[in-house]
Amino acid sequence: MKKIGRLSLFIAAVVVAAGCGSQTEPPDTNEPALDDVATSAPFPLATIDETSLRARIATLASDDFGGRAPATSGGEKTRQYLIDEMQEIGLLPANGNSYEQAVPLIELTADPRRSSFSVNGSQLAYGEEVMFWTKRVEENVSFSYSDLVFVGFGVVAPEYGWNDYEGIDVTGKTVVMLVNDPGYATQDPELFKGRSMTYYGRWTYKFEEAARQGAAAAIVVHQTEPASYGWGVVEGSWSGPQLDLKRANGGADRVLMEGWIQESVAQRLFSEAGLDFDTQLAAAATPGFSPVPMSGLSASGVINNNIRESESANVSGVLRGAQRPDEYILYMAHWDHLGRNFSAASDSIANGAVDNATGTAGILSIASAFAKNETPPDRSVLFIAVTAEESGLLGSAYFAEDPFVPLANIVGGINVDALLPTPPAKDLIVVGNGASELEDLLQEAAGKRNLSLSPDASPESGFFYRSDHISLAKTGVPMLYANAGLDLIDGGQEAGRAIAADYRAERYHKPADEYDEAWDMRAILQTFEILFEVGASMAYSDEWPNWYEGNEFRALRDEQRAGVDAAK
Repeated sequence: MKKIGRLSLFIAAVVVAAGCGSQTEPPDTNEPALDDVATSAPFPLATIDETSLRARIATLASDDFGGRAPATSGGEKTRQYLIDEMQEIGLLPANGNSYEQAVPLIELTADPRRSSFSVNGSQLAYGEEVMFWTKRVEENVSFSYSDLVFVGFGVVAPEYGWNDYEGIDVTGKTVVMLVNDPGYATQDPELFKGRSMTYYGRWTYKFEEAARQGAAAAIVVHQTEPASYGWGVVEGSWSGPQLDLKRANGGADRVLMEGWIQESVAQRLFSEAGLDFDTQLAAAATPGFSPVPMSGLSASGVINNNIRESESANVSGVLRGAQRPDEYILYMAHWDHLGRNFSAASDSIANGAVDNATGTAGILSIASAFAKNETPPDRSVLFIAVTAEESGLLGSAYFAEDPFVPLANIVGGINVDALLPTPPAKDLIVVGNGASELEDLLQEAAGKRNLSLSPDASPESGFFYRSDHISLAKTGVPMLYANAGLDLIDGGQEAGRAIAADYRAERYHKPADEYDEAWDMRAILQTFEILFEVGASMAYSDEWPNWYEGNEFRALRDEQRAGVDAAK
């Protein structure tokens, strides 16, 4: 991508570390100054107002909003608050004449007493050995005598020259596959992305690909290190009610059963099929791997569901561009959280102050700053607060499947999710770094503040594929997911990681995730100023950033934009 030409004409830095030195060197001072930088710009960008930002976080995280669960009174109150804020800011309805996009939801609850998964007639223990469910909206789903086939990592990735289904028809069969991808398995930086998980390593992709291949059932072998979490997370996440989007086909395009099995169970099954588990693992990570029938083994499954319908909504407003209003810059954050736990002994409300009142309040504050600029942006700026992220990125997935603006016309997007209140840092964290040219814009804005860009510390965990931006990335739209850094000016990485670890252990997804007036907002505020500037660099430009060459979403974007060019 060529350098954004009008950036130097329109962008003024607003929250900076002292000085204006190297993009990679940390600040020389222990206390970054919160001053404007003098530039040659004909006008400065408006600033992010800390008082309003705090007020929005406090409101969204208050007990009055009941934890912001979709399809609850707290969720309804949240939606109305967002509409009121967008109207007050001056944003127009983005979905025709409405600020809302209704998101129909289906809740499926498998009854483990009347559901089972068996191999050769031997039933695996639900919870202890296997977890399973279905995306098909049916009260009863069943299959029987389905031959087992080991399909390696279950990946079809043309850009990596990889096809785990080559040479076999798995229609009606049960495919067994490994978590993560061959790059992680080998730690070979030349294979996929080495230690960093690609989209093909996510279980969501694996189940979708199995359905495209015509399988009856798809089972992932759980291994703690490549999954980045233990079996307890699998068991806890997939038991009880499961929300999904209500689709016209009722999930008929999904396999009948999706699930996980313990590694020890997989070892036993491979042995029964006359296969050595470790040998097959090694083969699966080798280019040219061929799927292996698990001879003599067949699976049967039954799922009895309880079904409930509900509805939530994405809330969205737009600031119309003055020159090219049909081109959009996207800001996204999820407004929902977990609601109430009525079995709790004391505090029952999961307030979700960090997750994600910070992000939702932040995109509202960025919208307010855009609206206050003396010169309106050339392109439109779209702000979407999506629902049901905590249930599997459902709101963003619904927008990606049924967008109210053409996805090909979204220049680039910025997702904001769960900013920790930390003291100032020397860096910004780029989750999934090395993905797109939006990072070039981020580097420019961060460099003005003497901040370096740091990759996420656990790329093998695939955090880039676990927040709402991935719903848009899968369509081709370039997306950026950045967060305040943990290399603190005072205390370095040790202090930053201690704060993050404490949050995850004591507050993440718990009632203790509450807003406190004592929060140190400096890093949060600076992060929003930088993300504001990144969006402005696109909004006051005619450039089209893309995914970097070799990224798994580059071909999708090229095809997406080629369709626009062909229609002209």
